[in-house]
Amino acid sequence: MVGTVRRHLETIVLVVSGLLLAGGAVAWWTSAPDAATALWVAGTVLGLLYILPATVAAALRRRPTVDVIAVLALAGALWVGEPLAGAIITLMLATGQVLEARADARARRELSLLTERAPRTARRLTPAGLEEVPVDDAEVGDHLLVRPGEVVPVDGRLTAAATFDESALTGESVLVERSAGEDVRSGVVNAGSPVEIVTTTTAATSTYAALVRLVEEAQAASAPFVRAADRWAVAFVPLTLLLAGGAWWASGDPVRAVAVLVVATPCPLLLAAPIAIVSGLSRAARLGVVIKGGGALERLAVGRAMVVDKTGTLTRGRPAVSDLVAADGHDADEALRLAASLDQLSAHVLAGPIVEAALARGLDLTLPEASEEVHGQGVAGTVEGHRVRVGRPTWITGPEPDRWARQVRRRADLDGSMSVLVEVDGEPAAAVLLQDPVRPDAPRMVRALRAAGVRRIVLATGDRADVAQMVGRVVGVDEVLAECTPEDKLAALALEREHGSTVMVGDGINDAPALAAADVGVALAARGATASSEAADVVLTVDRVEALADAMRVARRSRRIALQSVAVGMGLSLVAMVAAALGYLPPTLGAALQEVIDLLAIAIALRAVLPGRDRAPALSEIDRATLASLREQHDGLAPLVERVASVADGLTSAAPDLAPARDLLDALETELLPHEREDEARLVPLVARALGSHDAVAALSRSHAEIEHQVVRLRRLLDSVGEGPDAAGPEDVVELRRLLYGLYAVLRLHNAQEDEDAFSLVPAHGG
Repeated sequence: MVGTVRRHLETIVLVVSGLLLAGGAVAWWTSAPDAATALWVAGTVLGLLYILPATVAAALRRRPTVDVIAVLALAGALWVGEPLAGAIITLMLATGQVLEARADARARRELSLLTERAPRTARRLTPAGLEEVPVDDAEVGDHLLVRPGEVVPVDGRLTAAATFDESALTGESVLVERSAGEDVRSGVVNAGSPVEIVTTTTAATSTYAALVRLVEEAQAASAPFVRAADRWAVAFVPLTLLLAGGAWWASGDPVRAVAVLVVATPCPLLLAAPIAIVSGLSRAARLGVVIKGGGALERLAVGRAMVVDKTGTLTRGRPAVSDLVAADGHDADEALRLAASLDQLSAHVLAGPIVEAALARGLDLTLPEASEEVHGQGVAGTVEGHRVRVGRPTWITGPEPDRWARQVRRRADLDGSMSVLVEVDGEPAAAVLLQDPVRPDAPRMVRALRAAGVRRIVLATGDRADVAQMVGRVVGVDEVLAECTPEDKLAALALEREHGSTVMVGDGINDAPALAAADVGVALAARGATASSEAADVVLTVDRVEALADAMRVARRSRRIALQSVAVGMGLSLVAMVAAALGYLPPTLGAALQEVIDLLAIAIALRAVLPGRDRAPALSEIDRATLASLREQHDGLAPLVERVASVADGLTSAAPDLAPARDLLDALETELLPHEREDEARLVPLVARALGSHDAVAALSRSHAEIEHQVVRLRRLLDSVGEGPDAAGPEDVVELRRLLYGLYAVLRLHNAQEDEDAFSLVPAHGG
C-alpha cells in the first residue's frame, strides 16, 4: 500500500513540476515576469517539500544520499533569487525518481501460485465412510483417499502401489512408481488410480508447507539493491559541501556556494544512469527476456556463479522417444503405429511423445475402434482389428518378464530411459524407450555464459546421479549435484557465493526457494507462468535458453554505459564546481552549464538502447525457411539412422543374410548422402554467417566428409563380398558389423552436433 502511494506521489510531482516549469516559461515569453517567477518559485518549493522527508529519513538511518545536495541547491536557488534553476532541479528530481521506481520495481507475488495450488480439504476414511475435512484438521495416523489428478494434501505412507507426478517437488517430468509402504510427500499429484495413504505429519509440518516457508524465508534473505547514486554519494556529497563551504569562506560571498550547489545537482546520477538501465531492460525484452527492474539487471551483470536446474532448463522438460526395440518376429514401426493410433485418445503424459514419434516417421495413424484408460498402468483398445495394449512393462509381461523384456529393462537402465511396452494380440511386440533430451542450445548457452563472465556453473537436480552426470558432461558444467531437494539447492547457492554473485536458473515450483534466495533468480516460462517465474528476477519468455547469455551481455553493457554516463557527467560537474567556487560561474550560467552536462550524460546513457557488437545471431526470413526445410529432412532421416544399428544387430556369422545391409546401403546412398551434401552446401554457410565465424562450423564439415567416407567404405566391402548365400565369410560379417556400428556412432554424434550448432538457432515448434 505504501509503495503504491509512493509511486502515485512520484508521478504527481513529475506532472505538477513539469506544468509549473512550462507555465513559467509561457508567462516569461508573454512578458509576465512576476507570474513566471511565482510559478518557478512554486516549482522549487514543491521540490523541497518532495525531497526533504526522504533526506531527513536517510539522515536518521545514517545512510548517505545525494539528495542532500538537491535540498541545498533548491534552498540556495530560492535564497539567491534563481527560481528557474530550482524549478528545473525539481523536474529533474521527479523524473529521476519515477524512472528509478519503475526500473527497480519487482514482482512480489511469488507465493500466489504456491498457495493457490495447496489443497484446502482432505478426504478422510472413517468407519462411517468418506468425509471431507479441512486439510488443517488431518491428524497423524488418519487414512486419506487421494483421487486421480489430486494433490496429496499431507505427507503419508502408501497402503498400496501408486504412480505420482512429483515434478512440483523434484522438477522431474518422469512419473514415479511407489510401492506399498513407501512414503509419499504432500505436493505431488496422483497420476494413477485412487490411492489410500496413512498420514505421518500434519498439514502445518508437511513437505509442501515447508516449501512455501522456504520461499518466504529465502525472499526475506534477499539483499536489497543498493543504488549507484548512493555508492557515489559516499565521496561526492562531502566533497560538494566542502567545496561550497570553502568557496563561501574564502570569498565571503554566499552566491559562490549556491553556484557550486547548483552545478553539483547530481542529475547524471538521478537521470542518466536510470535511462541506461531502462534501455537495457528494453533491449533484453526484445530478446525475449523480462528483467524485473534495474536492481535485477545490475545483479545479473555481475553474476559470477550459476546454479542450474536440469529438467526444462538444460533438457526439454518433456519426454521424447529415443529408441524402439522390436520383439522377435515383430516390426518396430508397425508396433509404434498401432501404439500411437491407440494413444491418440489418451491424456497420459507419455502418449503425446509416442504419437509425435510415429508422425515424425511418416506412419499413418487410424482411430481406435475401442479404447480404455487403465489408471496407473496404460491404455488398452482395438486398432484395425488388433487388440493393443500400451503401458507399464509389468502390466504387459506380468511379474516374471521373459528374456527380451529383461534385456529391454537393462537397456533402459543403462540409458536412463523410461520404457513403455506395446502388446499386439496378446504378444509383446516392441518397447518404446523415452528420454528427456538435452536442449540442443544448452551447450552453446554454457559456453556463451562463460564468455559473458560466469566463472562457475553447477548443475543441481533432483534426478538420478547417472542421468545428471550424463547431462552435465554433454553441456559442460563444472560440477553436478544429483538427487537434490529444495533445501539442497539452497545449500548449493550458499556454497557458491564464495565465487561471487550467484544466479539460479530453474523452471519448476521446487526451484522457487532457490530462485528467491539467489542474488538473481532466472525462470523459464516459455510454456506458461509458474511459481518459479513469480519468484524469479529474470524470466525467459522464449524457448531458447541461450537467450540468458544474451541478456547477461545486455546487462553488462547497460551497467557499463550507466557507469560511463555517471563518470563523464559527474567528472564534468566537478570541473564546473571548481570553476563556480573560483567565481567564474554565476548560479544562472552554472545552471545552464549543468543542463548541458546533463544532456551529454543522457546522450551517453541512450547508447544502451542500441544493439551491442556482441548481439545474438540474426537470421533473415530466408535463412529461417532454409533451416526449417533442412531440419524437416534431418528429422525425417532419424528412422534410417536407427536402421543402421538394427541391421548390425541382426547380422549373424552362421548363414549370413546380407540383403538387409544391401537395402540399407541403397537407402544411405539415395537418401542420406544427398541430404548431407545439401547440408554442406546450404547449412554450413548459413551457420557460419549467423555465428560470424567459419571456424565454428569446421567440425560440422568434417563430420559430413566422414559420413560419406564411411558409406563409401561400406559400398566397397559389400561389392567385394559379392552375391549369394555363401559369399560372405565370418570375417566379412565381423568387418561389416564393425563398419555399421562405426557409421551409427558417427551419425548419432553428427546429428547431435547439427542440433546444437545449427538447428538450435531457431527453436523447434512445440518443443
